[in-house]
Amino acid sequence: MTERIRPIHTEEQYDGYLAEVEELLRDPSAEAQERAEVLIVLLDDYENKHFPVSPPDPIAALEYYLERKGLKPADLQPFIGPRQIVHAVLSRKRQLSKSMIQRLHRGTGIPLESLLGG
Repeated sequence: MTERIRPIHTEEQYDGYLAEVEELLRDPSAEAQERAEVLIVLLDDYENKHFPVSPPDPIAALEYYLERKGLKPADLQPFIGPRQIVHAVLSRKRQLSKSMIQRLHRGTGIPLESLLGG
């Protein structure tokens, strides 16, 4: 008989359920998949409460985009505005406006979630 599922209160329980899910996912039976699904919901809830993920930083997203594409800050001018404004944004002296965010998203493909930040 399979052990009864209980709420996760400790990291030991979390680790145990995580290991069990890994094992269950190798078992194609409907019963194993159903149990894995329930455990994944519990694990997800525990992770959201105990390991929250900070919202992405918009400036870090811009810097990553520039680095990945091999671009310079001047390449952001069509989306942000003149050189001085680009510099102010990248140095965190000025926030991105809604229109800048929209233009950056449309023009660069950077996800809106990354540009909105927290």
